[in-house]
Amino acid sequence: MSFVMYHLIALSLAVVIDRIIGDPRNIPHPVVGIGKMISFFECKLNGGGKKRVTGFFFLLIIISIVVIITVVPVILAYFIHPWIGVIIEAIIISFAIAQRSLKEAAEEVLNPLEEGNIQQARLKLSYIVGRDTENLPETEIIRGTVETVAENTSDGVTAPLFFALIGGAPLAMLYRAVNTCDSMVGYKNEKYIDFGWASAKFDDVLNFIPSRLTGILMILFNRTFSNQRKWTCFQILWTDAKKHPSPNSGWGEAAVASLLGIQLGGQNQYKGIISNRAKMGISTMPISSLHIKQAIQIMHNTVISFVFTLWLIGGILLWFYLIMVQTHNIL
Repeated sequence: MSFVMYHLIALSLAVVIDRIIGDPRNIPHPVVGIGKMISFFECKLNGGGKKRVTGFFFLLIIISIVVIITVVPVILAYFIHPWIGVIIEAIIISFAIAQRSLKEAAEEVLNPLEEGNIQQARLKLSYIVGRDTENLPETEIIRGTVETVAENTSDGVTAPLFFALIGGAPLAMLYRAVNTCDSMVGYKNEKYIDFGWASAKFDDVLNFIPSRLTGILMILFNRTFSNQRKWTCFQILWTDAKKHPSPNSGWGEAAVASLLGIQLGGQNQYKGIISNRAKMGISTMPISSLHIKQAIQIMHNTVISFVFTLWLIGGILLWFYLIMVQTHNIL
């Protein structure tokens, strides 16, 4: 059980490291390396028949390589000294989360919007969403940015922290590898619908608990930015989260929409093809650039509350462990 405490300290340090430093641009980033590895094996394996089978082995190869590369330095570090292990784990976990990067990406859209440079805002949005952005009006640019922050609070921050509690840096990086596989090959088009099936499904399984916990904590630990009460926000969360085509992404989006008093979802366009998504939230005010700032604030508060929740879970686990040990010794 001592490793649970080490993991809690490491993931807490990782949040601080990411908040202060973010993703250093002068050193190779592990997630970029994972992306290149995915591209390499996808080119080699995505062909011929039985694509679901090859897609499964593709995912297994990626996961195995990432876990082995992560486990070796972590074990060596703990062998030298537990605190060196904690520091190494914290550094690795910080690469698996992207709180600062998500904030900066949202602000890179927000800044040109506030300057009236809508063309630049469209360009910056295109870097973080898959939808067509060339002709989006200001309100749709804001919606796309808010949705990105809302969805990726779980995918990019709280979910890897959740797995860091369970299995430290190796499991956090395993999650990041699966999530990256899903983002690169988990599309429902002719090229990837079978090959990326395993990646998409495993990503859904891994995100099931973190996404729901994140949505609940968003509402519990953030004030509402409209005249809606918390109970109404929870009602919106339960009702609207399941409307999203993803089984998990709707939890963050519905929670943020309810807190901001706006509607998310609606019509998007992907490579000229229109996609209509159900709307989430109740619109109580016009959407504005202020909502991007508020979404970032919600993300920050949620991450802090998520870390405290993990400490609470870890404390409960340790308490049960000590009771079991004491009971065993008595018997």
